[in-house]
Amino acid sequence: MRKIIFGVLLTLVILFTFKYCGDKKEDKIVLQESSALIQEQIKNVGKLVVTEGHFSEVFNYKNSKEIFGQYFTSDKKALVVVNADVTIAYDLSKIEYKIDEATKTLTILSIPEEEIKISPDFEYYDVQSDFLNPFEANDYNAIKETVKQSLMKKVEASDLKTNAKNRLISELSKFYILTNSLGWTLQYNEKPIRNLEVLKSFPL
Repeated sequence: MRKIIFGVLLTLVILFTFKYCGDKKEDKIVLQESSALIQEQIKNVGKLVVTEGHFSEVFNYKNSKEIFGQYFTSDKKALVVVNADVTIAYDLSKIEYKIDEATKTLTILSIPEEEIKISPDFEYYDVQSDFLNPFEANDYNAIKETVKQSLMKKVEASDLKTNAKNRLISELSKFYILTNSLGWTLQYNEKPIRNLEVLKSFPL
């Protein structure tokens, strides 16, 4: 009788051991699949998020050159019409992140800064100069630099950067939706993101 009871107990122990090991192996496979899915999603989102705008400006350029001190000057001037296409982009392929399978946590370590590109088209009208003070390469460079600074101020005062940030958050929200559906936690700067509103309020 003792042998029978011992045999039954031994069989139960073996069955529970196999079941436990099988469950652990299955959990590990699911965990690895989830990790691979998250990495694939990050790869798919790794693209440029671009917001575009257009600006126009009319710029009056004038330069005076003293010939004989303050008694005689030679002037040159031009009317410059500028049409510029502006793009603000985030290269999401540069996102740095860390996946911790043990705690089921995806941590976004850093997000690339926005890349502002200004592509101006210059048209010059009513260009006036003379032999003593001709238009030179330095004049055109000065015009371009002044216009670039002026356009940058317009970009900063516009809603382009806000729109770009909203598009960035829209892309990052895909990480939250995915991790949340898999039972993982999304973090940014070591702070857990519990909902999309928290993500929107983060200083990106």
